[in-house]
Amino acid sequence: MVDTKKEQERDELHRAIWAIADELRGAVDGWDFKNYVLGTMFYRYISENLCNYINSGEADAGNADFDFAKMPDEDAEEARDGLVEEKGFFVLPSELLCNVRANAANDENLNETLERVFRHIEESAKGSEAESDFAGLFDDYDVNSNKVGSAVAKRNEKLVKLLNGVGEMNLGDVKDHSIDAFGDAYEYLMTMYASNAGKSGGEFFTPADVSELLTRLGTVGKTEINKVYDPACGSLLLKAEKILGKDAIRNGFYGQEINITTYNLCCINMFLHDVGFDKFGTACEDTLISPQHWDDEPFELIVSNPPYSIKWAGDENPLLISDPRFVPAGVLAPKSKADMAFIMHSLS
Repeated sequence: MVDTKKEQERDELHRAIWAIADELRGAVDGWDFKNYVLGTMFYRYISENLCNYINSGEADAGNADFDFAKMPDEDAEEARDGLVEEKGFFVLPSELLCNVRANAANDENLNETLERVFRHIEESAKGSEAESDFAGLFDDYDVNSNKVGSAVAKRNEKLVKLLNGVGEMNLGDVKDHSIDAFGDAYEYLMTMYASNAGKSGGEFFTPADVSELLTRLGTVGKTEINKVYDPACGSLLLKAEKILGKDAIRNGFYGQEINITTYNLCCINMFLHDVGFDKFGTACEDTLISPQHWDDEPFELIVSNPPYSIKWAGDENPLLISDPRFVPAGVLAPKSKADMAFIMHSLS
């Protein structure tokens, strides 16, 4: 039975998001501009997620008026190590989106400010279990790109609009919604950007209906699984959570992806769906040449939409014929048929 309230809330959110995203991009191609909208959404999410986490803890301790966003940076630094251990990252109060946004219109060096903030967020995870999940997450968010503006002033003008547009999106606290607002917004934007981008968009995003069908086929008769894996990971990984429920995936989500943009989008998708860094393990590497999950417990569910008919090393690399993934076939997949090699990898 359709939840009318949920559908109305989702439709309202989608209309608002697309209006903002379309207005902001201006002359920039929508597919190129997705990195800025989604990157800003991610920045907002981790800012609010960290604030809510800290403020809730203080409220439980009897300090109901505490607000991390108003805390001096030097005082907040004392909690850095503990928060990185618990959350996987840290953001100084002055570098939270709400505070950067409040000063954005008067910041002549906003591009440099954002570049510094993003670098600090990525660096905060260094040395922690979440290091690989945060490394390079903002690489595609180029604040100095001519696509955003021909001069610094023009770029900053666009960046101010971007911060305000995403900041005003009715995402709120996830507890205020009957839908997973951040995660739903991500999927909606990716669907729209990918469909408008045509063939190139399909490299980064599998349509929701296709993703759901593949996952349902892989979970027939199951009410829970140990973990899910995608050797060419992107949007597919989280469909198992939608179909079975978050608690039904006991050990999390794993995958590998060679394209850095797709890999980063996959990580951002995890965070926006409130999957903790300790519940997913993704790697940016060539799955067919350098698989990163050899020693893991076998995956109960493997879903994938690998790139079809692209080239790979094949018989140009004589060492691959002795690879235990490809030995059963006795031959290597042709150099022009990497998708066949992906199937053999998954079967292994």
